[in-house]
Amino acid sequence: MKAAVIHAPGSISYDTVDDPQLKEQDDIILKVTSTAICGSDLHIYSGGFPQPRPMVLGHEFMGIVEEVGKGVTKLKVGDRVVVPFPIACGSCYFCNHELPGHCEHSNPDNYGPEGGILTEKGGALFGYTDLYGGYDGGQAQYVRVPYANFGPRVVPDSLTDEQALFLTDIFPTGYTGIDWGNVSGGETVAIFGSGPVGLMAAKSAWLRGAKRVIVVDTLEYRLETARRTTQAETIQWTDGPKDVVEQIRSMTNGRGADVVVDAVGFEPERDLIDRAKAVINFEKGSVKVLEACMSAVRRGGTVSVLGVYPATYDNFPVGQFFDKGIILKGGQAPAQKYIDELMQYVLEGRVQLDDIISHRLPLSEIAHGYDIFKKRTDNCTKVVLDPWS
Repeated sequence: MKAAVIHAPGSISYDTVDDPQLKEQDDIILKVTSTAICGSDLHIYSGGFPQPRPMVLGHEFMGIVEEVGKGVTKLKVGDRVVVPFPIACGSCYFCNHELPGHCEHSNPDNYGPEGGILTEKGGALFGYTDLYGGYDGGQAQYVRVPYANFGPRVVPDSLTDEQALFLTDIFPTGYTGIDWGNVSGGETVAIFGSGPVGLMAAKSAWLRGAKRVIVVDTLEYRLETARRTTQAETIQWTDGPKDVVEQIRSMTNGRGADVVVDAVGFEPERDLIDRAKAVINFEKGSVKVLEACMSAVRRGGTVSVLGVYPATYDNFPVGQFFDKGIILKGGQAPAQKYIDELMQYVLEGRVQLDDIISHRLPLSEIAHGYDIFKKRTDNCTKVVLDPWS
C-alpha cells in the first residue's frame, strides 16, 4: 500500500509499505477514505518529538472496515467508521474513568505513572512515535485499528467524510478545552491560536452557551478564518503578550476572560531572545503562550491547555497560578468520552466542521501538504488528504 512515512525531521515521503495485518482478535483493518494533517503531526515533522525509525504518521482518519478479527462484536466488514485518535482498551482503570489517553494497556513498552520526558508516557496514539506505542497511523491507504470494540464509531450515511472526519481529534479536543472550563452559559472565552483546534474550541464555546468568544493569533489570514467560520472577535498578537492581555482585560471590565484556552503549545512563533532562552535552559520550544493565558484569565478562572508541551520549563509562574487561584487543566483530549455527543451535534446541523478546510490534496502530495501547513503559506488552515487519488 501507499503511505506517508516520516524518515527524519523535515523529511516525509509517499512510500510503498507493507499492508497492515490483524494481530489481535479485536483488531480491524480499515481502508482509509479520508485523512488529515494535524498540528500535533508537525511536532514530529519538526523534530520536537523524536522518532528514530521510519513510521507511518497520522491520527485523523476514517474509512471502511475491510477485515475484522474474531473478537470484534460491534463492527462488520463494510461499516464506515471514524476513529478517535487515542488507542485505548476500554476496560482498564483509566478507560473506565473516561480517560482513554491514559490507557494502561495500549502502550506497554513506554507506559508509566511518572509522565516523564522520554519515559513513562501515557496511552498510545496512532502514528505518534514509538514513545506513544509505535502504531502506524492513518495517513495511508490502510491501517490496523486495535481495540475495535471500544474506539471506532459508525458514521451515518447522511454525513460526508468531510463532515465527520474531524470527530477523530480536533473537534473533541477543542470541545474538551471548553468542557474543562465548565462553560454553561454567559462566559467570555479567550482562545490563543486560531489553527484547527483553536477554531474548534471557538465553535464549541458557542455550543456551550458562551456570551463572548475572542480568538488571538499572530497571522491575519488565520484571524479572518476565525471570524468567518466561528463569528468570534479577534485580536492580532503583534507586539508581544502585554498588549493582547490588556485588550482582553479591557473587554472584560478589567477582570480577564472566564476561560482561556491555549491551542498553541510549545512551538509558537519565537524571536531570537526566546530561542536563546530555550537553549540556555535546555528547553524545547517556549511557554510564552501559556504564560499569556495565565495573565489573560480572570482570578478563579480556568486555563485549558490543549497545545502540546513535552518537557520541563524554567520560571513557570507558579506564584501567579497560586495568587490568582487559577484552575489549570491540560492533556490529551478524551475523544471517546465526547465523540457520540459531538456526532449528534453534527447530525443536527448545530455545528459545521468542514468549513475550516483550506486544502484538499492527494496523499501523494504529502510532502507539499506538510510544508505549507508548517510554514503557514498559501493561507493554509487545514489539509485533508485522499489516499486513493
